[in-house]
Amino acid sequence: MDVQEQALDATRQDNTCRILNAAERLFKHYGYTKTNVADIARDLGMSPANIYRFFSSKADIHHALAKRMLEEAYVAAAANAQRPVSATERLRDHVLQQHRMTLETMFSEKKVHEMVVVAMEQQWPVIQQHLERIRLLLADLVRQGIAAGEFREQNADLAAECFMSSSVMLCHPQLIADALLETRIGTPEDLVEFALRAIR
Repeated sequence: MDVQEQALDATRQDNTCRILNAAERLFKHYGYTKTNVADIARDLGMSPANIYRFFSSKADIHHALAKRMLEEAYVAAAANAQRPVSATERLRDHVLQQHRMTLETMFSEKKVHEMVVVAMEQQWPVIQQHLERIRLLLADLVRQGIAAGEFREQNADLAAECFMSSSVMLCHPQLIADALLETRIGTPEDLVEFALRAIR
């Protein structure tokens, strides 16, 4: 890539970032369903046609925005996975960290929570890709736990998938919202401990 191509690429990335920043700002204010391409263009002082040079549709913008948000969640999960503590502690903290982040988004960023729920209900590919990355991360933690004698010998990939499924109500936005409406005896910590006992 020559200097001119690098400059064009940098400009494109800058414009893409500006569009996503504007979309996120408007989305947080008006909501997922009420924000359209014309609103984003108006906020940036450009024409809708210019927006379409970078994104093919409103859905494309929202997919890119969801991907950026999920990347932040993955970075947090990866940082936790690299901590110099036991695999058990890292698995426990992973779920509780994701639970806390989801709750914070639900209460302080209700419009963002709305978009995440829609993305999961419609099974956006970016959601599936994120879940697969998380599964691979957790499978590696299970392998480390097996090697350290914390967990019994088992298929680490299957264990990670089952661990995610058994603790999904602590990480899935809609399930968390539903659970808040009920009176439960168990705490998030109780559910994580139950899931951990299955792989020990």
